[in-house]
Amino acid sequence: METFRDLYQTPADCLGSFVQQMLVPQKAWRDQVQDAWQRISSFLKEHCFGDLLFLDQEVQVLKVVKGGSSGKGTTVNHSSDVDMVVFLSCFSSFWDQALYREMVIDFVKKRLGHYSRSLAYSITVIHHKEGVRAPRSLSIQVQAKKNGDIIKVDVLPAFDALGNISPNLKPEPAIYEALIKSFSHPGEFSPSFAVLQRHFVKSRPVKLKDLLRLVKHWYQQYVKPAHRTAALPSKYALELLTIYVWEEGADESESFGLDVGFEAVMKLLREYEDICIYWTKYYDFQSEDVKVFIKNQLKEDSIPPFSRPVILDPVDPTNNLGRGKRWDLVAKEAAHCLRQPCCKTEDPSQSWHVQPARNIQVTVKQRGKEDWTLWVNPYRPILKMKAEIRKKNDLNGKMRLSFQEPRGERQLLSSRGTLAEHGIFSKVSVRVVDALSGEILVFVKSPNGLSMPVAIHPEYSIWDLKEKIEEAGGPAKEDQILKCPDHKVWNHSRISDLEIKDCDTISLFIKNH
Repeated sequence: METFRDLYQTPADCLGSFVQQMLVPQKAWRDQVQDAWQRISSFLKEHCFGDLLFLDQEVQVLKVVKGGSSGKGTTVNHSSDVDMVVFLSCFSSFWDQALYREMVIDFVKKRLGHYSRSLAYSITVIHHKEGVRAPRSLSIQVQAKKNGDIIKVDVLPAFDALGNISPNLKPEPAIYEALIKSFSHPGEFSPSFAVLQRHFVKSRPVKLKDLLRLVKHWYQQYVKPAHRTAALPSKYALELLTIYVWEEGADESESFGLDVGFEAVMKLLREYEDICIYWTKYYDFQSEDVKVFIKNQLKEDSIPPFSRPVILDPVDPTNNLGRGKRWDLVAKEAAHCLRQPCCKTEDPSQSWHVQPARNIQVTVKQRGKEDWTLWVNPYRPILKMKAEIRKKNDLNGKMRLSFQEPRGERQLLSSRGTLAEHGIFSKVSVRVVDALSGEILVFVKSPNGLSMPVAIHPEYSIWDLKEKIEEAGGPAKEDQILKCPDHKVWNHSRISDLEIKDCDTISLFIKNH
């Protein structure tokens, strides 16, 4: 069998052989990485802190977790990044980690310098600062004294936020509530969730890991060398995007062609400005604080640095791996890759058509009818969603759809737009109002911040509006107090006299008896 050493010259139907021959780590390399891991891990557990006092206390290493590609099982041969996440007893909160992490890193660096003479490796610190921010890790090069191979290792001190929780279980929402209140930089405390992050990738099928190796090799071989000074996305971001493509394109099947999967990843990279990816395996929308935070993370930011693509770390909602990186450079190389033999699949009809965002659940609410749900892609025109709703419901007038996100204002959904244009990429409730000719929508806001849409003719009175509010499930009309900015509101006042326009909001209060 012919051996191909250049990915771009490898025929698509030979990608499997390419991965096995060129990318899967050889045993000698795996053993060397494992040996380096064990020696440094042993130093951290047994010799780094020992009987010395740090921060006026004895420090225990609770556990050391292997992360990075080595921990996740996606290492490319002779290209290793090993994360050693060190969980310490001196960190009792995320705040402690932020406050003392730099001191811990300096301490470990000094101790490692003393101890390195007894290792079978040469230890070199390759960087310590992360711009103007305090360092999150101690990055070192571990070089075997026998053959000279270099292994990159990042030592990351972390707060043990999860304890001994199984990676198959969802953490308590309180952990993520504390994370959201504590962080100041995206992904600042991601190491605390290293066990979950590792499991999220490591538990995937072998075939998918081959695809991950292929994508990372492409990235390291063709993207990074051409743009050494650019702020490129992380390899982890590419891994997550590839996992999403597999989930959507192969429906999580273990049987798929590497050529089809690789082509689908390249195609999606070209659409980076529309990508919005997240998972709810470890955090979801049950907690109000977490829900509000996630929904804000998913919304498109119109002020640079642009937030597209959105690729939320499945274990850390504060970490949008897409934000502020040069995805345009990655997309340009992906477009070039698609013209190479490695992307010329034998049967184009088998190609995956992966959308840049998952379908979301839309709950349709209409007065007098049971709630029902439909699944809608955020980039699909709202006009088509309206057609589905009209087909199911008996509507005679002009259908008006509106929504209200947590702690936000109620907004109208335009037929010409999409849910994505409103920043909606997660499940949402939509209220349907069947407005008659000439009627406008008025959003009536209760003291709890929730609004209800009410259709009314501008020539009707405030008393008429109160009756409609009562019919829609609001308080009795006699108990309602309506307030409108800049105008005195009387029961006999006409809507038009108060200069209330379509989709204006008025405030509703309830009389105290």
